[in-house]
Amino acid sequence: FRLLFLLSVQFSVFPARIISEGPSKRRKNIVTENELNRIIGLFGNNVFQTAFCYMKSYADAEDIREEAFIKLYLSSKSFETDEHIKAWLLRVTANLCKDKLRSFWYKKILPLETAMDIGTEEKQTDSFITYLFMLKSDYRIALYMHYYEGYTAKEIAKITGSKENTVLSHLSRGRKQLKDILLKEGYDEFT
Repeated sequence: FRLLFLLSVQFSVFPARIISEGPSKRRKNIVTENELNRIIGLFGNNVFQTAFCYMKSYADAEDIREEAFIKLYLSSKSFETDEHIKAWLLRVTANLCKDKLRSFWYKKILPLETAMDIGTEEKQTDSFITYLFMLKSDYRIALYMHYYEGYTAKEIAKITGSKENTVLSHLSRGRKQLKDILLKEGYDEFT
């Protein structure tokens, strides 16, 4: 029950699935409460930023982050290093985002930010992200994971489920499109 409280404080929501399963029906968890809190502190922001990069919505990104950490807690998978945990979390995050983007509900509902004409730029602290969001999703994800998370093309391919050459193409095309956008916006240090 203590973990439920910690998760609810961290994410402001009680996960109903954990409550309904009860302690006797849960699989043996490899990740303890203390370890989960440490991992949330280390990678919570990375998971959120990756989800936001896919979803373009703070609320959806927070929901995805919560689901990813619940999956980690319920997982019986053992991890070798913190980097292994981070890669697993980002892969789970990418899959959760793709699932949500494919869902009927998400396709048919207008996001609150759009409905109220509230731009996400108000909440962003990094102006580069604003320009990154002007790119096609595949290019945006590849550039974000490469430059913000520090992954190689091979690692990005594993996380996103793409081929390495596809990721390299996305990086190259994304850089070119981003350069064109920045030049149109008046940044002339690229010439």
